[in-house]
Amino acid sequence: MTVNVKPAGVQRPRVTKAAQLRRLLTSSNLEFLMEAHDGISAKIVEEAGFRGIWASGLALSAALGVRDNNEASWTQILEILEFMSDATTIPILVDGDTGYGNFNNARRVVRKLCQRNIAGICIEDKLFPKTNSFIGEGQPLADVDEFCGKIKAVKDSQTDPEFSVVARVEALISGWGLDEALRRARAYRDAGADAILIHSKQRTADEVLAFKREFGDAAPVVLVPTKYYETPTDGFRQAGISTVIWANHNMRAAITAMREVTRRILREESLAGVEESIATVKDIFELTGDEELAEAEKRYLPSPKEGTQAVVLAASRGMALGKLTEGKPKCMIDVRGQPLLRRLVTTLKEGGVRDVTVVRGYRKEMINLPGIQTVDNDLYASTGEAASLACAMDRIRGECVLAYGDILFRHYILDRLFAASGDIVVAVDALWHERTMSHGEDENWVRDFVFCSRPFSTNYLDDDPVVVRRLDSDLAEDEICGEWMGLAKLSPAGSELVRNELSAMKTDGTLQRAGLPSLFSRLAERGHEIHVVYVAGQWLDVDTATDLTQACEFL
Repeated sequence: MTVNVKPAGVQRPRVTKAAQLRRLLTSSNLEFLMEAHDGISAKIVEEAGFRGIWASGLALSAALGVRDNNEASWTQILEILEFMSDATTIPILVDGDTGYGNFNNARRVVRKLCQRNIAGICIEDKLFPKTNSFIGEGQPLADVDEFCGKIKAVKDSQTDPEFSVVARVEALISGWGLDEALRRARAYRDAGADAILIHSKQRTADEVLAFKREFGDAAPVVLVPTKYYETPTDGFRQAGISTVIWANHNMRAAITAMREVTRRILREESLAGVEESIATVKDIFELTGDEELAEAEKRYLPSPKEGTQAVVLAASRGMALGKLTEGKPKCMIDVRGQPLLRRLVTTLKEGGVRDVTVVRGYRKEMINLPGIQTVDNDLYASTGEAASLACAMDRIRGECVLAYGDILFRHYILDRLFAASGDIVVAVDALWHERTMSHGEDENWVRDFVFCSRPFSTNYLDDDPVVVRRLDSDLAEDEICGEWMGLAKLSPAGSELVRNELSAMKTDGTLQRAGLPSLFSRLAERGHEIHVVYVAGQWLDVDTATDLTQACEFL
């Protein structure tokens, strides 16, 4: 006896969805398709254990709030089907109505379905635009030859050889009788249909089972027992039916549930009565694959700055803004629809800084953004930036970003700070001259200039460090290498250095009135290297009404 051993490491060919559906239609066992009408219902069908999905035309139309009369275009239906196909691994048989027109429309639809990995289409021998089979009596049917041509066209157009075309015979439901149903079914089989769906709106299955007895095994026979639902399923099995479609029950169940919940919430003006009887938000996350996304983020996204904190100094009013800050602090003024501080916090969080502490002062109750922590400097009117920073002393831990609360900057600047080595790194704008020209002469404009070990140049290597010699608003012009933009990054060791220096300033009495430039200058004088990342503009601070206008343009 010869034993075939599959070589190690060789994977079996993937069974396409079209091949899966073909196996269901030709199986010797009775198979079942369950209705779905969108991505989430398709997932539920697969989760329940069904091996195939019926994309009901009635349910798809109802989900869009339109009638089952081809009021939804085939391209709109196609878009929903794409979501359903992407959401599941089991095959989808599409209720394709009449093929959305003549043979030309139908063959184009089939090509598009194959592109989206849809396994098959069911087309019915009625006229376009179709009317739902359960509405009215004696609906006109398509010419047999014309419909056979449509079947041949779609079979010739399928790009997946396993794609199935199911021909739906409406002769019984339209009152044309068994003989006409058999004549049509045999013609459709000869034209290339892979299966025949025989439809009926009788309360019993007698006429469809009579059809099956006469038709025999000429092609797989599919039933839709929506009206004759009391017929025992074993009767279909014994008759040799190929497939049973549960055609619209997920949509009908959803309508019932949504009505019940919606009316109860309206009546009770509360969620308490319904919360325990509906799916949890966690259920939705599980169905939509949030766990997979979390794993993918670990593989493909840059690691967030775990443990990185930020301390934002926002205690001042901003007197130069006049009436704009009479009722709110400067950091909360509106910049194109959002508070200035919110835009800054968003930039920090998008850069991976999740833990943001804001030091409040003037009108502190106005600083109430979600997702931040706050500490208060109630002596803001008589103290400087270093005293505000000292209020958040216990938040200066590990890797930490320090920022003024009135600045906006491009994301890449934060990225460059994180990439730079050094225990204390400050962002310095080399284009300080351009900022001077854009603002003009303003004696009230205070700027933090920086004297560095070397001015900005394109001629030195990136790993050749530049360090701060002095940081002061009163530097001689020939000493100025750039302007500190109010943004710094501390390593864990740098955080400890800053905490220690703040404590020393408190002890020697210099803390209350000192700014952050004084803090950094003291550290530099003690021999601690403060590294510089040069930037070329792409930031601004908001001190005046002119700055506010520029901030709107910046965004």
